[in-house]
Amino acid sequence: MSFQLSPELEQFRRTVRDFAEKEIAPHAAQWDREHHFPTDVVAKMGDLGLFGLIAPEEYGGAGLTGEDGGFTSLCLAIEELGRVDQSMSVTLEAAVGLGITPLLAYGTPEQKEKWLPDLVAGRALAGFGLTEAGAGSDASATRTKAVLDNGEWVVNGSKQFITNSGSTLTSLVTVTARTGEVDGRPEISAIIVPSDTPGFVAEKAYDKLGWHASDTHPLSFEDARVPEANLLGKRGRGYAQFLATLDDGRVAIAAVALGCIQACLDMAVEYAGERTTFGVPIGRKQGVAFQLADLQVMLEASRMLVYKAAAMKDAGAPKAEFKQAASIAKLYATESAVTATRIATQVFGGYGFMEEYPVTRFYRDAKILEIGEGTSEVQRMLIARGLGLPVE
Repeated sequence: MSFQLSPELEQFRRTVRDFAEKEIAPHAAQWDREHHFPTDVVAKMGDLGLFGLIAPEEYGGAGLTGEDGGFTSLCLAIEELGRVDQSMSVTLEAAVGLGITPLLAYGTPEQKEKWLPDLVAGRALAGFGLTEAGAGSDASATRTKAVLDNGEWVVNGSKQFITNSGSTLTSLVTVTARTGEVDGRPEISAIIVPSDTPGFVAEKAYDKLGWHASDTHPLSFEDARVPEANLLGKRGRGYAQFLATLDDGRVAIAAVALGCIQACLDMAVEYAGERTTFGVPIGRKQGVAFQLADLQVMLEASRMLVYKAAAMKDAGAPKAEFKQAASIAKLYATESAVTATRIATQVFGGYGFMEEYPVTRFYRDAKILEIGEGTSEVQRMLIARGLGLPVE
């Protein structure tokens, strides 16, 4: 078994790294301070082809398949953006994983033709509205409703913490909604709601702990009417479709974490070689050196878990095996990222508490990695179930 990326994938990584260091890194701190979502950079990411890596050529994508390492390429792009700014990294992760992927997997030819070209080109963004005040990890508790009336879905309800949902680039949000009951249980379907639909409002953006340059809003729907043809996939399969989408998303969010760990190690090693105490660099002190050694181990282990899961996706691994690998990668990499930011901040000492140093931003940004795309607790539950344990 080879653990080396192909020359083509390594070249792609270098291309994305050059882009990130030139177009994102110099501005990330300012965007963070100003809570600014840089739509112009999103457009440049589109020009580079990052949103279309796994999309067919007929919609303007690169048409990369599993044999080409398509999903691995996406994870590499997310990782490299995450090395300089998690906000832009998660913008790509959500735009593809939660916006484009459901359309590719479940959309009709007409839906794909209508929405994908702009999404793939980076001219537009799509969100996925699942989470509600009482329905996050327990997504089946969805309260948003959609009722058919004269050939239209009438949507009422609200969503929260939805990425890419309220910017000037947002063209649609796919929402899960109750569309009836089957055997006494809620029937949950997925419905495409264009951003200009009357009755659909993206409320004021959140004031978040981190990811300040990412676009995140609560959403409300009051008699928002869309055509019946905006049903995504089969009626009543919205929850199952979302769960399948999340498996991919967990590997992708682990790739964000991987970029974070790499950045923390790079920053901490450089600082440990420059900062002196008692006449020598602090990197010569075992208390610092051993922590950085542990961080290197976490980085390598996280990278192997993420790349393995991505390779399994590309190879068409059995669903149950991929789901287990995705949860393992997500759990370990995201928790390691939070630890990495704590270690790096500690190495920087008092300077690590100052906003002028990027390590501070990484520290704030990292916590959500343990929550989004399924909390650490949910991942442990899924992994245990994969072992045959009937965990509730």
